[in-house]
Amino acid sequence: MSSQTAYLTQIGGVPVLIFKEGTQRAFGKEAMRLNIMIARAVAEVLRTTLGPKGMDKMLIDSLGDITITNDGATILDEMDVQHPIGKLLVEISKSQEEEAGDGTTTAVVLAGALLDEAEKLLEKNIHPTVVVSGYKKALDVAVETLRKVAVPVNRTDYDMLKKIAMTAMGGKISETVKDYFADLAVKAISQIAEQRGDRWVADLDNVQLVKKHGGSLLDTQLVYGIVVDKEVVHPAMPKRIVNAKIALLDAPLEVEKPEIDAEIRINDPTQMRAFLEEEETILKGYVDKLKAAGVNVVFTTKGIDDIAQYYLAKAGIMAVRRVKRSDIEKLVRATGGRLVTSLEDLTEADLGFAGLVEERRVGDEKMVFVEQCKNPKAVSILIRGGFERLVDEAERNLDDALSVVADVVEEPFILPAGGAPEIEAAKAVRAFATKVGGREQYAIEAFANALESIPKALAENAGLDAVDILTELRHRHEQADGWKYGLDVYQGKVVDMVGLGLIEPLAVKVNAFKVAVEAASMILRIDEIIAASKLEKEEKKGEKKEGEESETKFD
Repeated sequence: MSSQTAYLTQIGGVPVLIFKEGTQRAFGKEAMRLNIMIARAVAEVLRTTLGPKGMDKMLIDSLGDITITNDGATILDEMDVQHPIGKLLVEISKSQEEEAGDGTTTAVVLAGALLDEAEKLLEKNIHPTVVVSGYKKALDVAVETLRKVAVPVNRTDYDMLKKIAMTAMGGKISETVKDYFADLAVKAISQIAEQRGDRWVADLDNVQLVKKHGGSLLDTQLVYGIVVDKEVVHPAMPKRIVNAKIALLDAPLEVEKPEIDAEIRINDPTQMRAFLEEEETILKGYVDKLKAAGVNVVFTTKGIDDIAQYYLAKAGIMAVRRVKRSDIEKLVRATGGRLVTSLEDLTEADLGFAGLVEERRVGDEKMVFVEQCKNPKAVSILIRGGFERLVDEAERNLDDALSVVADVVEEPFILPAGGAPEIEAAKAVRAFATKVGGREQYAIEAFANALESIPKALAENAGLDAVDILTELRHRHEQADGWKYGLDVYQGKVVDMVGLGLIEPLAVKVNAFKVAVEAASMILRIDEIIAASKLEKEEKKGEKKEGEESETKFD
């Protein structure tokens, strides 16, 4: 990017300064080439992680903490990208992660391939707007093709959902654990999925992932309820309650202090005693109210006074304080209780139920397990593993598995994996290109080439000959049931992916195509970059430093 000062010459020939001294500008083909180069560099980082045979990346942050993963969204998030175009691709990956929960690597690699193809067209003097228009037309054809070949599935088909979860975790964790984690993911989503009107919703916020290192990955467990990462507040309280009647409070069990400063004048020691006794009476009244409602477990987002703790323990009530707001909301959905903001309003109808509430030691810490709930609409998965980084990676894998199962529950259509959807879409896009004609035809064909970069990357990452694999894939897809065929990287052959059980949700692939085209289109439309001068910031830093020095001298 060249640094230059821009002037506007008036009629009298007097130059007028438009931008500040030191402003950086790049425009025209130079700006486009620079943007495309940055986007391709970011996409190239992720390209080698694509597929079950993809490699991992080790990321070291400024504090020296290490993350080892091949999850696209995590890599981009941890990379701390500085360039604006790089940041745009990070946003794209976040968008894909939020919308579909998987397919971030596919989206970014495809965006990079689209820009790579676009650069070749720009060199042939095809205008960026023509390229963008062609890409959008090709996208419509590709999405329509995917929807046409997508296979409808039953939302309650356990085996099918498990296959989808296992495909999403391919190459990330060992085969033994993959089967176990897929089982947990399907059971968790099946439990929290609900019908709202004419559509199904599987809200991932209702699946709580709790990490505690220690033990093995196979010690990971699904709790039909919630795990609260807190301990019981008083040692004299019961640590295990069967058939728990649970009060969920957003109110403190302590005497509230007035918001304004108040002064109390005491002339007699008996008045002081009466004052303290009144506080004790109020707190005892709170506990009596809970006891009268039949409560034997209390969870509150606020504090519990020491005196209240004593009375609760005496009444045989288990209590946990300062529970996170997100956890208390999950407890509401799991136990069927109601969150009460004032103890005065508490009735027996507001109480939640759990078959068992128990404090257990997990690793070095104590946690409270609320389980055996009646048809809970929020569940927990307690993730275990030998060391912290393994637990973090296990969480990312489980998150992917949960996301794809949720996608299929909400939109019950699947596609074969292994690059099959991209090859099928590329075939349809090429056929469409011949009907369009003109310069847009080149852009539409470029889109088809970009789609094929996905199976090509899968082949290269598995150490296979990409040209041979692409040739065979194209040949297979010309046949009647060719849409099923993709690359099985384990066998190193083109096979029927549906028959093999290697499948992925339609929603993930469609969203990945859309965000990739949006990112490429946005970058191609930029024909000028104007970066503000850094002089002003440096001057401010200098002024601040001078001010600090003068204060030091004064001291």
